[in-house]
Parts: sequence; C-alpha cells; structure tokens
Amino acid sequence: MIFRQLFEPLSATYTYLLGCEETGQAVLIDPVVPTMDRDLAEIARLGLKLAYTLDTHIHADHITAALELKKKAGSRIASPAIDNLACTDLGIEEGVPFTVGNLRLDPIHTPGHTDGHFAYLLGDRLFTGDALLIDGCGRTDFQNGNADDLFHSVREKLFALPDDTLVYPAHDYHDRRVSTIAQEKKRNPRLGEAIPREEFKTIMAELNLPYPKFIDHAVPGNRQCGVCPANLDQNLRQYCEQMEHSPQG
Repeated sequence: MIFRQLFEPLSATYTYLLGCEETGQAVLIDPVVPTMDRDLAEIARLGLKLAYTLDTHIHADHITAALELKKKAGSRIASPAIDNLACTDLGIEEGVPFTVGNLRLDPIHTPGHTDGHFAYLLGDRLFTGDALLIDGCGRTDFQNGNADDLFHSVREKLFALPDDTLVYPAHDYHDRRVSTIAQEKKRNPRLGEAIPREEFKTIMAELNLPYPKFIDHAVPGNRQCGVCPANLDQNLRQYCEQMEHSPQG
C-alpha cells in the first residue's frame, strides 16, 4: 500500500492518500478544497489514479474537495449513506466493506460529533475523523452531536480494536501525526478508560466553545459535496479558495 498523510494548516486538517500498488487506484480521505491541486500532483507523482474521495462526515470547518476532484480527476464521491447526500456516488454503511483496488476499508459508524460520522479501519490503521483525536475528541454541541453517543462510539467501538491499532485523526492542532488505541485508552483526558461517562458529559458540556465561524457556510456547502458559497467575506474565502503554499504533512 502507498500511504501519505497530508496537512492543510488553516483548518489543521489531515487528508489521507491511500494507493493500491497492484491496480494503481487511490482514495483521498477528507480532502480539502485549498489543497486539492497539491493532492492531485502527489497522486500523479506516485503514478496513481484517483478513484474515490471519502469523507468521514459533513465538516463544519472547511469545504470538502470531493466535488471539485470529481470534476478535475473523474473520481467518484463516497460518503456516509446516513447523510443521504444527493451528490454522493456511493453511500457508506457499517458492515459493508469499501474497496479501492485491493485495499479494503471497514466503515465504523461513530456518531457523537455528528450523527452521521464514520471512522474507517484499514488493517492496523484507523482513520478516526473528528470522533477521536490525539488526546481529545470532536465537540458534540452542533450537527446533531451528542456526548452520550460519542462516548459509546469511542469506548465501545474504537477502544474495542487491538491496542496497537494506529490512530490517524482528521485534525491536530499541536503538530502531532499519529497515536494508538492503547495510548488513547491510557491518557486521553476526555475519553480515556479512567473517565466515567458522566464525567465525560460534564467535560463536554462545560467546554464553552465559540460558535464555529465557518459552520453556516461549510455545512450547506458540504451537503452539496463541496460547493463554496458565494459572497463570502474575504477573511472566510481562504477556507474555500486554493492557497499556493500549503505544506505537506
């Protein structure tokens, strides 16, 4: 397997490039509009063809590149079937493997950050989206989020995986790239095994996070698989427009 972890600094988003060496097919997990040309260049450099984009959930902090990549590269759009997006080519369901070439990803429904959130397991690598971050988790106070659901998703589903499973999150704000299930069980300050459910719910209820500045544009845009809204303020256009200099993580 060919694997690249790519980083978009504005929203601190990790995009994951997975390539099948036998067939040359590739998938991008959680691609972002500002860095799609970088991602396409990396795919071409590796001699791959983009077959699919795959989102973990409807994002609130950036615009997915799924639709634009379909236009530019002919890739198909895969996303959770529960979200019922008309622009999706393939709806992802728990228990139904998602394959690209000889790569098999097992979808895991992990509601809590959003009700339609999914994680994806590929061998010993787990792409957790916003459900489980390194030493943290996604917020639960919008998009039908629910702290009880997130607790169950992580503690009963993700923490049931082998301890040495590698955890690759959708975001990190402290230059960290990867964790493990064992590490998150031991030291995650919100969801570690020593934290009871009621304490987790209290932690999440008392975060007092500000209203996401881009959510009112990102959610409707991402329900269309990546449409950048018109008439954005200049300070928000950077979440949609491509940037010339975005480092590769």
